[in-house]
Amino acid sequence: MKHVSILIPEGNVSIVNIGGTHQILSMVNEVLQKMGQNPVFDIHLVGLEKESQRSPRLFSVTADRVISEIAKTDLIIIPAIFDDVPTAKENNREFIPWILHQYKNGAEVASMCVAAFFLAETGLLDGKHCSTHWMHANSFRALYPDINLVDDKILTEEDGIYTSGGAYAFLNLLMYLIEKNAGREVAVHISKAFSIDIDRESQSPFIMFEGQKDHGDEKIISAQEYIEENYEQMIRVDELAEKLALSRRTLERRFKKATSNTVTEYVQRVKVEAAKKDLERTRKNVTEVMYEVGYSDTKSFRNLFRKITGLTPNEYRDKYNRDAVAV
Repeated sequence: MKHVSILIPEGNVSIVNIGGTHQILSMVNEVLQKMGQNPVFDIHLVGLEKESQRSPRLFSVTADRVISEIAKTDLIIIPAIFDDVPTAKENNREFIPWILHQYKNGAEVASMCVAAFFLAETGLLDGKHCSTHWMHANSFRALYPDINLVDDKILTEEDGIYTSGGAYAFLNLLMYLIEKNAGREVAVHISKAFSIDIDRESQSPFIMFEGQKDHGDEKIISAQEYIEENYEQMIRVDELAEKLALSRRTLERRFKKATSNTVTEYVQRVKVEAAKKDLERTRKNVTEVMYEVGYSDTKSFRNLFRKITGLTPNEYRDKYNRDAVAV
C-alpha cells in the first residue's frame, strides 16, 4: 500500500486541495474494496504540529501525524500555499529537510497550483519541467530561472516530481496519480463520480495574457505599450527597434530577458488575447476578428490561435460566448 502524506502547511493554505485530495483518494480505496481488491492508499494528514491550521478565518484542519512520526512515506502532496514566498518558506522551513530526506529515500513529491513556489525552494525542481497557476507564471520565472516552467500544462511529471496548474487543476493531477497507482478502470470510475475531465492536458484555454512589466527596463516597457496599443497593425521588429533607438539584436536580447517572450511571441500573444476578447464578447465572425487583430491569412491565424489557446477560434467562441452559440 502506498503511504500518502498530505501536508498541512502553516499559514494561508488551500483547504480545498487538502480536503479534496483526502476525499478522492479515500474513495479510490472504497471502490477497490467493492471490486474485491485491496486498497492502494494509506492516507495521512501530516503537519509540523497537530493543532488545527486555519485558512483565513473560515475553516480549519488538524493533522493526524507530525513529520517526526513519519519515518518513511511514498508520496508527499503539497497543497497550495497562498502566503508570499518568504513567509511561506519561513513558516514551513521544517518541512524542507524532511521532504528532501523522503525524496532521497524514494518518495514522490507532488505540488498543487502555487505550491510549486514552495517546492521550488527545496531545490528539487531545478532543471526540471514544472507547472503552476498561469497567473503567477511571470513571477515564478523571475524567481526560479533554472526551472523550466511550462505554464500551458495541466500537470508535469519528472523524476518522481509532479506539479499541477492553476486552482482546480489539482483534480487532474489526482486523476493521473490514481490511474498510475490503481489503474484506468478505477480512474474512470472516480472521474465519473466526481465529474472530472480525466484526460485534460492543457490549461491554455484559461490563460489571460498580461505582459510582465515590473522588470524595470523602461525601453522594453515602451516597446510593450506600443505593441499593446497598435496590435491591429503589422508590427515589424526592425521598425520597433528603430523607434526605440536600439539595434534589433539589443532589443531582442533585452525584450526576452525582461518578458520571457521574444518580440514576435509577444506580438502574437497580444493579438490572440485581443481576438479572444472579441470572440468572448461580440457576435463578430472569426474572419472579422482575424482582420481586426491584423491577420489576413486564415490558416496562419487559426494555427497560431490553436497553438496559444489549445482551441480553434470557433471552438473558443463556442466555449465562452453563449450569445454567439445561440445565433
